[in-house]
Amino acid sequence: MTKYELAAELGRRLAAAGQRVTVAESCTGGGVASALTAIPGSSAWFDLSVVTYSNEAKQRLLGVPEAALLAHGAVSLPVAAAMAEGARALAGADWAISVTGIAGPGGGTADKPVGTVCFGLAYAAGTRVACCHFDGDRDAVREQAVLWVLGVLLSCLSGQGVPMLHG
Repeated sequence: MTKYELAAELGRRLAAAGQRVTVAESCTGGGVASALTAIPGSSAWFDLSVVTYSNEAKQRLLGVPEAALLAHGAVSLPVAAAMAEGARALAGADWAISVTGIAGPGGGTADKPVGTVCFGLAYAAGTRVACCHFDGDRDAVREQAVLWVLGVLLSCLSGQGVPMLHG
């Protein structure tokens, strides 16, 4: 499925459940929000997106603790969790998902190579996190991250539970 097909199906399921979603993005730079808002009528189930590229913005807008950023770095499970929780609190949404990663071409390290992307999902049952590695150039990493987010949200709303994430 394309990102637009995934977003359309996600929107149908959110609308049917009477639920709303919000997004906190870093490396995808609004790509998830763009896919969601490309769907007509998305204002019924999509609340807001926050693109927090800098650490300062993550702290100021989403309440990410400075200690988490210093101890783990922006591309980490604790920061992804805090971003999702902050976005959910900000929007009052049923679902909030965050994306923070290293899309490249630079910025990677031995521990966190280019293509490393961490995700957080905050919802009524708690917060779950995952970290993936995507191959390709900057555009490919970002596109794969967007598809991953949409797929996870769709799985959650399809009654399949929260896939591939740990709390």
